[in-house]
Amino acid sequence: MAKPTRQQLQDWAKNYVALWNAGDREGWARNWRSVAPGDFSMLDPVGTPEKRGFEHCALDSWDLFQKRVKFRIVEGTLFICGNEVAWTLENSITADDRTHSALSIETYRFEPDGSVVIRTYYKVPERTKDELGQMFQTYLPE
Repeated sequence: MAKPTRQQLQDWAKNYVALWNAGDREGWARNWRSVAPGDFSMLDPVGTPEKRGFEHCALDSWDLFQKRVKFRIVEGTLFICGNEVAWTLENSITADDRTHSALSIETYRFEPDGSVVIRTYYKVPERTKDELGQMFQTYLPE
Protein backbone atom coordinates (compact mmCIF):
# COMPACT_ATOMS: atom_id res chain seq x y z
CA MET A 1 0.00 0.00 0.00
CA ALA A 2 1.25 3.48 -0.81
CA LYS A 3 1.12 6.28 1.73
CA PRO A 4 -2.35 7.82 1.97
CA THR A 5 -2.95 10.87 -0.23
CA ARG A 6 -3.68 14.29 1.20
CA GLN A 7 -7.36 13.86 0.28
CA GLN A 8 -7.51 10.46 1.98
CA LEU A 9 -6.00 11.97 5.14
CA GLN A 10 -8.41 14.93 5.05
CA ASP A 11 -11.35 12.52 4.72
CA TRP A 12 -9.97 10.32 7.49
CA ALA A 13 -9.60 13.31 9.85
CA LYS A 14 -13.14 14.54 9.16
CA ASN A 15 -14.58 11.05 9.62
CA TYR A 16 -12.47 10.33 12.72
CA VAL A 17 -14.44 12.98 14.60
CA ALA A 18 -17.82 12.53 12.89
CA LEU A 19 -17.99 8.75 13.29
CA TRP A 20 -16.73 8.86 16.89
CA ASN A 21 -19.30 11.48 17.88
CA ALA A 22 -22.06 9.55 16.06
CA GLY A 23 -21.23 6.38 18.00
CA ASP A 24 -20.53 4.39 14.81
CA ARG A 25 -17.88 1.92 15.99
CA GLU A 26 -17.80 -0.14 12.78
CA GLY A 27 -17.61 2.97 10.59
CA TRP A 28 -14.87 4.42 12.79
CA ALA A 29 -12.88 1.17 12.51
CA ARG A 30 -13.35 1.11 8.71
CA ASN A 31 -12.23 4.72 8.53
CA TRP A 32 -9.03 3.82 10.39
CA ARG A 33 -8.38 0.80 8.19
CA SER A 34 -8.88 2.88 5.02
CA VAL A 35 -5.60 4.69 5.74
CA ALA A 36 -3.85 2.26 8.12
CA PRO A 37 -4.49 -1.39 7.25
CA GLY A 38 -1.19 -2.43 8.86
CA ASP A 39 0.29 -2.33 12.35
CA PHE A 40 -0.51 0.30 14.98
CA SER A 41 1.82 1.69 17.64
CA MET A 42 0.81 4.41 20.06
CA LEU A 43 2.18 6.48 22.90
CA ASP A 44 -1.00 7.81 24.52
CA PRO A 45 0.23 10.01 26.01
CA VAL A 46 3.95 10.25 25.27
CA GLY A 47 5.83 9.10 28.37
CA THR A 48 3.56 6.11 29.04
CA PRO A 49 4.15 2.52 27.88
CA GLU A 50 3.69 1.92 24.16
CA LYS A 51 0.48 0.27 23.03
CA ARG A 52 0.59 -1.96 19.93
CA GLY A 53 -1.99 -3.38 17.55
CA PHE A 54 -5.25 -2.08 16.11
CA GLU A 55 -7.41 -3.60 18.85
CA HIS A 56 -5.37 -2.11 21.68
CA CYS A 57 -4.68 1.28 20.04
CA ALA A 58 -8.11 1.97 18.55
CA LEU A 59 -10.91 -0.32 19.63
CA ASP A 60 -10.02 -0.59 23.33
CA SER A 61 -10.00 3.22 23.53
CA TRP A 62 -13.38 3.34 21.79
CA ASP A 63 -14.89 0.84 24.20
CA LEU A 64 -13.63 2.69 27.27
CA PHE A 65 -14.16 6.33 26.27
CA GLN A 66 -16.63 6.81 23.42
CA LYS A 67 -19.83 7.02 25.47
CA ARG A 68 -18.34 9.75 27.70
CA VAL A 69 -16.14 11.72 25.30
CA LYS A 70 -16.94 13.82 22.24
CA PHE A 71 -14.28 15.25 19.93
CA ARG A 72 -13.77 18.51 18.06
CA ILE A 73 -10.67 19.47 16.10
CA VAL A 74 -9.89 23.01 17.23
CA GLU A 75 -10.33 25.35 14.27
CA GLY A 76 -7.07 26.08 12.49
CA THR A 77 -5.14 23.23 14.13
CA LEU A 78 -5.45 20.43 11.55
CA PHE A 79 -2.12 20.05 9.75
CA ILE A 80 -1.42 17.54 6.99
CA CYS A 81 2.24 17.47 5.99
CA GLY A 82 3.11 14.65 3.60
CA ASN A 83 2.21 11.40 5.35
CA GLU A 84 1.67 12.99 8.76
CA VAL A 85 -1.36 14.53 10.44
CA ALA A 86 -1.39 16.69 13.56
CA TRP A 87 -4.18 18.47 15.38
CA THR A 88 -5.30 19.89 18.65
CA LEU A 89 -8.35 18.00 19.80
CA GLU A 90 -10.91 19.35 22.22
CA ASN A 91 -12.19 16.43 24.28
CA SER A 92 -15.56 17.10 25.93
CA ILE A 93 -15.66 14.59 28.76
CA THR A 94 -18.80 13.79 30.73
CA ALA A 95 -18.16 12.02 34.03
CA ASP A 96 -19.89 12.16 37.41
CA ASP A 97 -22.72 14.24 35.86
CA ARG A 98 -20.30 17.01 34.83
CA THR A 99 -18.90 17.90 31.42
CA HIS A 100 -15.51 19.52 31.07
CA SER A 101 -13.07 20.08 28.23
CA ALA A 102 -9.50 18.90 27.94
CA LEU A 103 -7.14 19.56 25.07
CA SER A 104 -4.81 17.04 23.49
CA ILE A 105 -2.17 17.44 20.81
CA GLU A 106 -2.12 14.38 18.57
CA THR A 107 0.18 13.31 15.75
CA TYR A 108 -0.24 10.45 13.29
CA ARG A 109 2.44 9.18 10.89
CA PHE A 110 1.16 6.88 8.14
CA GLU A 111 3.83 4.64 6.62
CA PRO A 112 4.02 3.08 3.12
CA ASP A 113 3.60 -0.42 4.64
CA GLY A 114 0.15 0.56 5.96
CA SER A 115 1.25 1.06 9.56
CA VAL A 116 0.61 4.11 11.71
CA VAL A 117 2.52 5.65 14.61
CA ILE A 118 0.39 7.70 17.01
CA ARG A 119 1.74 10.14 19.61
CA THR A 120 -0.50 12.18 21.91
CA TYR A 121 0.17 14.83 24.51
CA TYR A 122 -2.23 15.72 27.32
CA LYS A 123 -2.44 16.12 31.05
CA VAL A 124 -3.38 12.73 32.51
CA PRO A 125 -6.19 13.02 35.07
CA GLU A 126 -5.38 11.88 38.58
CA ARG A 127 -6.34 8.33 39.41
CA THR A 128 -9.05 9.15 41.89
CA LYS A 129 -12.14 7.21 42.92
CA ASP A 130 -14.46 9.31 40.75
CA GLU A 131 -15.60 8.17 37.31
CA LEU A 132 -12.90 10.01 35.32
CA GLY A 133 -10.14 8.82 37.64
CA GLN A 134 -11.37 5.25 37.33
CA MET A 135 -11.45 5.46 33.50
CA PHE A 136 -7.80 6.46 33.47
CA GLN A 137 -6.87 3.85 36.06
CA THR A 138 -8.28 1.31 33.60
CA TYR A 139 -6.61 2.94 30.57
CA LEU A 140 -3.22 3.61 32.17
CA PRO A 141 -2.80 1.21 35.07
CA GLU A 142 0.10 2.02 37.35
